[in-house]
Amino acid sequence: MGQEEEEATVAVEEEEDEEGRREKSEEIRNQRKQNLIMEISSKLIHGDLEAKIEAARDIRRLVRRSATTISSSSCYSLSYSSSPCSSSSSSSCKTRSKLGAAGVIQPLVLMLVSPNPDAREASLLALLNLAVRDELNKVKIVTAGAIPPLVDLLRFQNGSLRELATAAILTLSAAATNKPTIAASGAAPLLVQILSSGSVQGRVDAVTALHNLSTCKENSFPIIDARAVPPLINLLKECKKKYSKFAEKATALLEILSNSEEGQVAISNSDGGILALVETVEDGSLVSTEHAVGALLSLCRSSRDKYRELILKEGAIPGLLRLTVEGTVEAQERARTLLDLLRDKPEQKGLTSSVLEKIVYDIATRVDGADKAAETAKRLLQDMVQRSMEHSMSRIQHRAASCTPSNISSS
Repeated sequence: MGQEEEEATVAVEEEEDEEGRREKSEEIRNQRKQNLIMEISSKLIHGDLEAKIEAARDIRRLVRRSATTISSSSCYSLSYSSSPCSSSSSSSCKTRSKLGAAGVIQPLVLMLVSPNPDAREASLLALLNLAVRDELNKVKIVTAGAIPPLVDLLRFQNGSLRELATAAILTLSAAATNKPTIAASGAAPLLVQILSSGSVQGRVDAVTALHNLSTCKENSFPIIDARAVPPLINLLKECKKKYSKFAEKATALLEILSNSEEGQVAISNSDGGILALVETVEDGSLVSTEHAVGALLSLCRSSRDKYRELILKEGAIPGLLRLTVEGTVEAQERARTLLDLLRDKPEQKGLTSSVLEKIVYDIATRVDGADKAAETAKRLLQDMVQRSMEHSMSRIQHRAASCTPSNISSS
């Protein structure tokens, strides 16, 4: 064997030895972690209250050592996510899974009803860490009976515990299996109260939790009622970024509420309620604009005479016209339908043909630039005229079809 071959053989053997050492080291770390998990589980099941509190805190510390961390000041931000673990956080996901399998969830849930506030806080933080990005743990926590004590904590005046409970409800409601249980628990009215009286983070969590619950198909009754409208409107007005995820969830809830007469009245009676929706149509994301125009359309469809002038007064036309070009397919259709309703009255002021042409031209300029503005404006106006003609013809055909021979002979 030559010298080069000997050196290559030595290099390979060294690499294999290094790989073996790494595997051995990883095996030792995993065994230590498993031993720690079993020790924590034993403390939670068999220990006294102080031991249980320390074990709950150990769970939080153990999960925080991985790439995905949850600290006392930022535990909420990660609790929103239900996305699968990335490679950088796979270790923490495995740790959560092992902790859940070790039987720590049931004793943590029992700690939620402890008269000791430290025990409640420690268990809340531990459960939040276990639930993040772990659907099975989310389901286990709810199955273990966590929702009733969490709902009780939502009634607390203690801001810290109430916010942690709100974050926990939010996290657990991200799992579809949990939504019916949480929706039936009475949590929603308490979350609505937090919309008005909670901290900024608490209100954001409450909106997201309510949005999660609103998507539950098993609900046989509305999650929220018109009492949620004023705080939602205020939050939407305070939201500087109408294209944010928060604005999307707030407008989605407002659209749901706009389908009831009480919700419609609450939106129109709220200071700046319709204006907030109009501004969202103008500046929102594709999702929030679709919800905002849906809410405005619900109002106008319910009573055109009552709401049309209010919507026009807030300057809705430019945003709606732009939405017919730039929105989602659903938003475009909603915007066109609402425009038809807004201009359906011949004597309506402020929407003459010259004013309409100028608005359309301005929108076309922003969309396609000055060079193509005239062509785009012409196309938009032709489309609006065509839709108006089709709408009129449809009404004529409907009236003709409803006429019976006796109606004709007697007329």
